Amino acid sequence: MKTEASPAKGASLHLPVTPKTKRGVKTEYRDDFPVQAHKMCLLGALDRDLATFFGVCRETIINWKKNHPDFRDAVLRGKKAADMEVAASLYQATLDRVITTRQAIKCKEIYYDEKGKRVEKERVEIVEVDKHIPADFRSQQFWLKNRNPKMWSDKYDDDDDTAPKGVTLNLGSGLDPYEAAD
Repeated sequence: MKTEASPAKGASLHLPVTPKTKRGVKTEYRDDFPVQAHKMCLLGALDRDLATFFGVCRETIINWKKNHPDFRDAVLRGKKAADMEVAASLYQATLDRVITTRQAIKCKEIYYDEKGKRVEKERVEIVEVDKHIPADFRSQQFWLKNRNPKMWSDKYDDDDDTAPKGVTLNLGSGLDPYEAAD
């Protein structure tokens, strides 16, 4: 492996240089690559990240996905699983929820012995505590805007050709403000 010296003041830093593949040069594909690619994709890796990890160019990753079904399937499974995990987490963040946690508390016991001397004993107990986690407004906003952009967009679209439906408001049986002013 080649090393490259960095011209720093007074010291040199040796970094490994990844050999670059030339266009048209066939790279070595190994049978353990699908497992590694799957794990990388579970961590959120994109094709360019896989290319860096395997020391190849992005086009090689695309070719491996075309030519090796096991590699393609591993990448797709990893990316889909990671996306589903994030989607589930985002959905949970949009909801109010109560979680139960375990918390240590210190208990103090005070009593008097047979001689009338005050005795204090301390012990730690683990108790379950319910915590309310409020819904995250930004997660709700993101979810709704992406789930139904026509209804939840910040932009007003006046190009809608459908006629607006009549809206009837029932404000109750209050006083008529024009009659009360007299």
